[in-house]
Amino acid sequence: MLISLIVPCYNEEEALPLFYAEAARVAGEMAKSHGADFEFIFVDDGSTDGTLAAAKALRARDDRVRYLSFSRNFGKEAAIFAGLQAAKGDYAALLDADLQDPPALLPQMLDALLSGEYDCAATRRTTRKGEPPVRSFFARMFYRLIHRMSDTEIVDGARDFRLMSRRVVDAVLSLGEYNRFSKGIFGWVGFRTKWFSYENIERAAGKTKWSFWKLFRYSIEGIVGFSTAPLAVAALLGLLFCVLALVMIVFIILRTLIFGDPTSGWPSLVCIILLCSGVQLFCVGVLGEYLAKTYLEVKRRPLYLLRESSEDEAEKP
Repeated sequence: MLISLIVPCYNEEEALPLFYAEAARVAGEMAKSHGADFEFIFVDDGSTDGTLAAAKALRARDDRVRYLSFSRNFGKEAAIFAGLQAAKGDYAALLDADLQDPPALLPQMLDALLSGEYDCAATRRTTRKGEPPVRSFFARMFYRLIHRMSDTEIVDGARDFRLMSRRVVDAVLSLGEYNRFSKGIFGWVGFRTKWFSYENIERAAGKTKWSFWKLFRYSIEGIVGFSTAPLAVAALLGLLFCVLALVMIVFIILRTLIFGDPTSGWPSLVCIILLCSGVQLFCVGVLGEYLAKTYLEVKRRPLYLLRESSEDEAEKP
């Protein structure tokens, strides 16, 4: 039984040795308790620090370590996809390098899969202790919004940290779309999932790479990728304003017939024009988001490009 640990890394030079030490400890315990072998796949997402050098150093110490290095920063979604493609294990686990995803949960997660009742073991945070309040608020609002707008189940507080059977891994890889939102993809492919909850854990080292703007863009990816509700909202707003315009036309005609045609009222006219223009631009923006995703999909560009990998190193004479 081989378990592949996939670790997307972007500027994680400080955290990588700490993660490896903890993951190797858990792997040693699981080798005794479950008879499991491990491989560690570090996906360097175009880091600008010594992340790649740290992965190579770990590779020199432990031949279970493999690494992939992108030609530039392609994003975490591309790193997840690349790691899943490279995984050779009967089971594959996704973990962050900062130890916010505790490897100590892996034995329980594997037990759930070995029971035969589940195909995937996933994790969710019950608290957001340590995060800025504003960020936590918007995160909760995002999960509430997408839960109502999408038919795909996306659990509040869900992490990318999960252990999957080969069947689930193959199903995820079969979705070759360019615009990826893994939390939605995991929910869309289905399969029986066992959820494990834990409290938020602070980073072991380094700084978060997720700014508020990046998280906002990521949330837009999720909504556009797994719901057409924004298009329905845009259409509904258009219909609402058409009805409102007809009502206002009737009102103006009646007022003119009864009271004449006063020249006052230009401030309210300006406000109405600005409001209607704003709604029109909003609807055009919603359409633009879907059109942009379609444009990127039809170009069929690869999700990532490799600069080097441990496989290249093995092929050298």
